[in-house]
Formats: sequence, structure tokens, C-alpha cells
Amino acid sequence: MPALLVGLTGGIASGKSTVAGLLAGHGAVLIDSDELAHAVVAPGTDGLARVVERFGPGVLRSDGALDRPALGRLVFSDERARADLNAIVHPAVRARAAELVAQAPADAIVVRVIPLLVETGQEADFDVVVVVDAPESVQVERLMGRSGLTDEDARSRVVAQASRAERLAAADFVIDNSGTPDQMAARVARLWSELVERAGARGDAE
Repeated sequence: MPALLVGLTGGIASGKSTVAGLLAGHGAVLIDSDELAHAVVAPGTDGLARVVERFGPGVLRSDGALDRPALGRLVFSDERARADLNAIVHPAVRARAAELVAQAPADAIVVRVIPLLVETGQEADFDVVVVVDAPESVQVERLMGRSGLTDEDARSRVVAQASRAERLAAADFVIDNSGTPDQMAARVARLWSELVERAGARGDAE
């Protein structure tokens, strides 16, 4: 097991990837659930076959890969459909993540980036939970800018996740992503110092 296992989460378009990248720069071992979620439904996988079986061939592109925008339109407007998709993807992602955690060096601080950490009740699985926080209006603006979504579609994706209050209630540390890049870098540097201290204290206790 690593020296410290950290769960990093936040709402959609809150800045999780930025924080994860900064932590990696400090030396964290990153395991990104979004990347794993892509891998477990890649062409030829059992995961993709199960998605097509549930949602139909309309969620495939002409090259046989998953058409994520098409699937997104289905699941973000239908709670049952979203639950069905999660039931296919999440177990496979967790299994692969567990393999990667087990392979990490004993002195590593492993950061698992999990957008739906709170929604899936995984808080107790980690030594530390870090929440990247941004106002809903900022999330919507970023989603519209980067994905070309309408205001309505962007808001539907934000509200499909846990509320801001629910995420903050699960946090051991909160990274406020409402300032400048330099301010963000400074906040993450302070967080890293805290994580290193906790990892050392944990090692001493063992």
C-alpha cells in the first residue's frame, strides 16, 4: 500500500485536472478515473459491448468507438439511464484502479481523481479527501466554453452530480478554484506540504 491514498474530487469543470496536474508535478502518483473510464469502454472491450447492449448502436461512432456526446445526451437527462451506465463502468474502473494502487511504491502519495467520489459513497476508502471547489456559475461557463454546450445542457450536467454542499461536507481539504493560476499553484503547494506531513505521520504510526 502507498504511504497515503488521496481521493481528489470536485464538480464537473471545477478544475480537478488542473489540481491533479500540479500535484503530479510535486511528485504524486496519479490515477485518473476518467482515463480509466475511457479505457474500460474502448473498442473490443466487454464494457463497450454492455453499453451498446443497454443503450443501442446509436451510441457508437462510424469507426466503432463510443460516441460520448450521444451517450451523454441520453444519460444526463435520465436518472435511470445514468444509473445503468454507472453500473457498467464503475466496477470495472474500481477494479483497475485497485490494481494500480497495489503497484504504487510504498512511499508514494497516490492521488485518485474521481469526479463522482461523493455520489458513489467512496469517501471512507481514502486517507484524505480533497475537493476542488468552484461556484456553479463558473462550472456552467467553463462547460459552455470548452464543450459547446447550451446553458441548459451545461446546467443539467452540473445538477446531475452531488451538490456543492455535499462535496464540501466530505472534504478534508478544499482547494478554492476562483482565483488566478498563481493563486491556485500556491494553494496546491500548501496542500502538498500537508499531504507529505500526513504521509509521514501515518508511516510513523505504523
